[in-house]
Amino acid sequence: MELISPSPGASPALHPCYSEQAHRHFARLHLAVAPKCNIQCHYCNRKHDCANESRPGVVSELLTPEQAVQKTLAVGSAIPHLAVVGIAGPGDPLANPEAVFAVFRALTEKAPDLTLCLSTNGLALPDHIDELCQHHVGHVTITVNCVDPDIGAQIYPWIVWQGRRLRGREAAEILITRQLQGLDLLVARGVLVKINSVLIPGVNDQHLVEVNRVVKAKGVFLHNIVPLISRPEHGTHYGKIGQREPTDAELAALRNVCAGEDGETGMMNHCQQCRADAVGLLGQDRGAEFTLEKVAALSVDWQAAIVKRAAVRAAVEQRLAMQARFLQSATRPSGTVRRLPTPATPTLRVAVGSTDGQTIDAHFGQVREFLIYDVSPHGAQWVERRSLNSRYCNGPTTCGDGNATLPDAIQALQDCAVLLCARIGFEPWRPLENAGIQPNSEHAMESITGALPAVYQEWQKSGRLDFTPASARSRAQNGFT
Repeated sequence: MELISPSPGASPALHPCYSEQAHRHFARLHLAVAPKCNIQCHYCNRKHDCANESRPGVVSELLTPEQAVQKTLAVGSAIPHLAVVGIAGPGDPLANPEAVFAVFRALTEKAPDLTLCLSTNGLALPDHIDELCQHHVGHVTITVNCVDPDIGAQIYPWIVWQGRRLRGREAAEILITRQLQGLDLLVARGVLVKINSVLIPGVNDQHLVEVNRVVKAKGVFLHNIVPLISRPEHGTHYGKIGQREPTDAELAALRNVCAGEDGETGMMNHCQQCRADAVGLLGQDRGAEFTLEKVAALSVDWQAAIVKRAAVRAAVEQRLAMQARFLQSATRPSGTVRRLPTPATPTLRVAVGSTDGQTIDAHFGQVREFLIYDVSPHGAQWVERRSLNSRYCNGPTTCGDGNATLPDAIQALQDCAVLLCARIGFEPWRPLENAGIQPNSEHAMESITGALPAVYQEWQKSGRLDFTPASARSRAQNGFT
C-alpha cells in the first residue's frame, strides 16, 4: 500500500489521547451530537441524560450541531489549553453523519486551530473517508475487539447493515471486514489511527494478541487496550449476566505482551475511558461548568480565543523544546548518561497558578490545576501540569466550604516548597504554611519566566520567603481571595 504524507490535521503532539506527554498539557472536548448507533455491543448501554456515570456512551445532554459549535467556542475561550475537539457518541458518529459533519464544517471556519477527531465502531467508516479528510480530521479511533467472526458473535448481538438487522457470525464478519477496510483507507490517506480494544475475560483476552498483530501490520499509530466495564447498575448485557471485569494485573500483562520485548509498538497506557461529553484534561471532567444553560449565558469572543490558545500552545511547545534540549545535553552520543555537576544550591519546586501558561494570573480559590516547575541556578525546568479534584472556592457564597477541599490541594502540592498565585486568601494561607508550602502572591500578573528566578533568588538568600501570615491577612482584608 502506498502511503502519502500525514493529513494536515494529524498532530499527535497536541492530542492528549495520542501522546502521553500531550495529555499533561492539553485539554480535549467531546461533543455529544451522535445519539444513534448502527451496532449493539454487549458491554454498551447508551445514556443520554446521565451525570453520574463516568464511562463511554454516557452524556448529560445531547447537542444539536449549533449547540455543539456554541459549546466549543465557549470552552475554547474558558480553557485556553484546549487543543482537541472530538465526537465519540454517545452512539456512533458515522451513524449520525449529517450532524457530525455539520459540526466539523462550522468548526473549520470558527476554530481552525483546534484538532478534530472522531471515534467509530468502523461499520460505516469506508463510506466517509473522503469527507473526513476534507475536514482535516487527522485522528480517528476505531474500536476493534476481534478479527475472528466467531469471537465477534459473542460480543455483538446485532448490526444494522444496508437497512437490515444482521446477527451472529454473519454480522461480526461484515463488521470486521469494514473495520479493517476503513483502517487501510485511513492509513493510506495519512490519518493517524488509534485502535481501541475492550479486554473481556474469557471472550477475547487471549485473542487480543492477534488483534494487536494485525492492526500493527496495517500501520496503526496506537493500540489502546482498555478494561471491560460491566457494573450491574450500568444496565449492559455483560453487567446483567455477571461477566467479570479484568484485573489490573491481567490488563498490564496483556499490554506487556502486545508491546513486545522492545516496548516500542505503540501501546497506549494513559486512557481514562472518558464520557462522550468529557471536558478538560484526561482524568478531569469539567462538563458541569459548560451545560447548555451556562453556555447560552456566556459572551464569547472566539477570535480572541484563537489568539490566546496560540499563545498557550507556543508557551508549552517552548517549554517542551527546552526540556528536550536539556535531556539531549545530558546524554552522550553513544547513549550513555553523563553525570551532571551537582548544583551548589538545591532545586526549588514551585507550583504556579496560571490560566494562560505565561502569567501568574490565577486566584488560588479558583485554580483547577497548577503548573509545576523545578527552579535552580541553571534556570526553570517545567515538570508537569497537575490537576485538582475540585476548586477550593466555587464562588463568593461557597468559599466557606473550601476547607473541605483544602487538604486535597495540599496533598497535590506536598512536594512543592512555594506556591505562586495572583491571590491567596488568609484562610488557606496558614494551612499551606503549616504543610511546608510557602504561599506567595507578590508576583501577581508577572510573567512566569520572570518571576521564577526572582523567587529562587529570594529563597536562596534566606532559606525561606519573607511573606508572613500577617502580610497575608493584610492582603485578604484588601479583597484578595
